Amino acid sequence: MKLWLRTGKTGKFAEVVSIGLLLLPNARFGRKSPTRRRPMKRNPTKRPNYRNLERMGGSTKASLIHSRLGSICRFVSLSCTISTFIAFLIVDKTDHTKTDKIITLLLLVGAIVLEIYAVIVLLSSDWTMLWLSKQKKPLVDLISKANSFFQSCFGLCFLLPRNKRWSNSMAQYNLMGHCIKLKLIKGSQTKKYNNKMLEKYWYKNLEPVPEGLKKRIFEQLKNASSISDIRVSKQLFAYTGDDDEAKKCILNLAQSMEVDFDETILRWHIATDLCHYNDLDNDSETVKNLICKSKLLSNYLVYLLVMCPYMLPSGIGQIRFQDTCAEAIEFIEDREYISDENKACEVLFKVNMEIPPSQIKGDRSKSVLFDACILAQSLQFLETQNNQSTEQKWERISQVWVEMLSYAASQCRWNYHARQLRQGGELLTHVWLLMAHLGITEHFQISQGHLRAKLLLT
Repeated sequence: MKLWLRTGKTGKFAEVVSIGLLLLPNARFGRKSPTRRRPMKRNPTKRPNYRNLERMGGSTKASLIHSRLGSICRFVSLSCTISTFIAFLIVDKTDHTKTDKIITLLLLVGAIVLEIYAVIVLLSSDWTMLWLSKQKKPLVDLISKANSFFQSCFGLCFLLPRNKRWSNSMAQYNLMGHCIKLKLIKGSQTKKYNNKMLEKYWYKNLEPVPEGLKKRIFEQLKNASSISDIRVSKQLFAYTGDDDEAKKCILNLAQSMEVDFDETILRWHIATDLCHYNDLDNDSETVKNLICKSKLLSNYLVYLLVMCPYMLPSGIGQIRFQDTCAEAIEFIEDREYISDENKACEVLFKVNMEIPPSQIKGDRSKSVLFDACILAQSLQFLETQNNQSTEQKWERISQVWVEMLSYAASQCRWNYHARQLRQGGELLTHVWLLMAHLGITEHFQISQGHLRAKLLLT
């Protein structure tokens, strides 16, 4: 099923592709918004006409191409191109130069190749495969097998897209890497200008989503029955001992989860980098896997904070990120011997934090650089002084990052998920749909008695 949702004042429509996998046959839609059309009145006992649901979003290029009219237009276009090519071969061309003949021939051959390729792409689309799967005729079955053969052949030649739904990758954006690169390019006005123009590509990189991370997210979510159940930090930061220093560290960890969400992301992002530096020499495969998962989620959420802030709960994340970067750059520039991220983390980890950062910077700066140092030192203290292993520390960190990812997914509005689908999709959207499937998100409500899924468009 294709569901089209209207967004914005311009009347543009975003295709929510994956939601169709979750909505059960009797789909009901939530309350109206001034920017949406009035929902159709229908009998609640009658199965909805999904073609009408699709038309609610207006005609689209995809629906036109895969319609009968679109098929006729494609056939006419290919026929006309081939007819023109044949006519060119037949007619007298003595009045034209050899160069003109060659150029015209190349253009016609190119046009035919493009038309044939467009037909192959059309036949390999999900719309066509869905239609073929519903047909029980022998001829259609033969066409379906031929279609699958051509798909495999052209797929091996990289002529057809192999990852049509999701790239299976997650963008990464590291704050310390950002600051180090700014230091390296400082002084070159040309590079600085190019950096402003290509900032998204200069600092961002893509990493594949490992299967271990998917399993970790699923395992942490599958036993939750509501959004409140995914908050594992309360159990992780519970302490009943008598050590005052350990209590203080646990309090620092707990308080870091009670501040604004963007501040929590930045604090734990920097603290994760500092702890990673401190455990570079650890040879345990388990620890390395936990570090990898934590770093991936850490960099991914900072990418969302910087590049897609609309997908996270509202706040002053951009201001906080800029202030933190400014303080980190100043800290790095004052120490000329810092030339890479590891050295920066080494120096930051050793900063004396006896005086709280709020007493030094006041309320003017929203930087969380040294608050993150306190957080990292607290995590390290619990490992060294409280008889905790390195594996336990990184298990705790990875669980916190999955909790933050799940919270961000549950708070993101549906239209922002749809907006990112046009750019390849986000891991955050997959987590949101997984939570909906498990029944732990407020965007979907499933009535068990009638097996009916309700999408809340709020």
